[in-house]
Amino acid sequence: MEITKSTHLSGDITVPGDKSISHRGVMFGAIADGITELSGFLDGADCRSTISCFRNLGISIQQDSNQVRIYGKGLHGLSAPVDTLDVGNSGTTMRLISGILSGCSFSSTLNGDTSIQQRPMNRIITPLTMMGADITSLKDNGCAPLRIQGGHLHSISYDSPVASAQVKSAILLAGLYCDGITSVTEPVLSRNHTELMLRGFGAKVTSEGCTASIVGHPTLHGQQITIPGDISSAAYFIAAALIVPHASLMIRNVNCNPTRDGIIKVARQMGGKIIFENQRVVSGEEVCDLVVTSSSLHGVTIGGDIIPTLIDEIPMIAVMAAYASGDTIIRDAAELKVKESNRIDSVVQNLQAMGVDATATSDGMIIHGGRPLHGAHIITHSDHRIAMSFSIAAIAADGTTTLDDADCIEISYPQFFDTLHRICS
Repeated sequence: MEITKSTHLSGDITVPGDKSISHRGVMFGAIADGITELSGFLDGADCRSTISCFRNLGISIQQDSNQVRIYGKGLHGLSAPVDTLDVGNSGTTMRLISGILSGCSFSSTLNGDTSIQQRPMNRIITPLTMMGADITSLKDNGCAPLRIQGGHLHSISYDSPVASAQVKSAILLAGLYCDGITSVTEPVLSRNHTELMLRGFGAKVTSEGCTASIVGHPTLHGQQITIPGDISSAAYFIAAALIVPHASLMIRNVNCNPTRDGIIKVARQMGGKIIFENQRVVSGEEVCDLVVTSSSLHGVTIGGDIIPTLIDEIPMIAVMAAYASGDTIIRDAAELKVKESNRIDSVVQNLQAMGVDATATSDGMIIHGGRPLHGAHIITHSDHRIAMSFSIAAIAADGTTTLDDADCIEISYPQFFDTLHRICS
């Protein structure tokens, strides 16, 4: 894929449905009684992996593009899979489904692609084992493939060493199968889609500070859910409108959940002009339309409690920092090392290739912004967020930029280049 500089950017767009909510809608619908209907579903590779896994567990699921109907069988309605459950590239699928399978009385094996086989799973194996599940890392390295023998769980109160919605969700989902109350306390609050959606399905979920608790053995009921646009997908076009001169962009129907909107807070802190319009609540989630216009950005320091609210957007924020005047420091983001790629190293190396003075640190990066960027060969490491972030970097850089792997964007945003071409035409 080759990308060149754009001197024009404007339009009125929507972005695909929220990936986190799409995953959860399928999972929770499968273990609810009755039919769950999802509209606005993200028809990307990761979410299709979730559908495939639950079909393998005996759930009938109909999909027509972004419309999905799940015929749920209740908490104890899943069947032992005939084959290995293949999660593809989806860490969300791997970790959340492990919580559900821990409560089932059969044995199952989970595996995924090469990237998944390198991502840390001890962070869920430890608490789920404490609850009574028998989980084995088949290569004995704390990674996939995993074999799970579930059943006979008991509730726990767990202090998580990481702020991770995937870890929290795995424990809360296992808690559905326990007597009493299961709780998870995080060092800082991670995204709360699981808590919001489980409440909507009828579970008794409470949240107090950084602790989420769930009462076991609820009866979940199928729901009709409208999934808003994914703010992680909107982030690329937010950044594009900020860094391309004379740009103006409307992005409609974006999830602005406060546990996910760190990208907006940071962009405004950098001097970005972003206006919320038509704020509303849809299926329990806060939603709005965003108006974004070209802005003179300046460097900032990013760290602490805001990091979990923008962890997936840090590659895009780093590109914004390269176009901003002054220095940007990103810290407390060591979690980036165990994403689809080591995103600290990947981002810094590609920024340097484009002429940016950037340095990796143990838990983030330092970016000296304000220099003109030039086209370069971008090594994506088959990481969709690296590929999309540097596509945006390319439209404001001199010369031509090439991506070594553009197909990886299918994981979360199959229409990305179509939308980018439309607003830059």
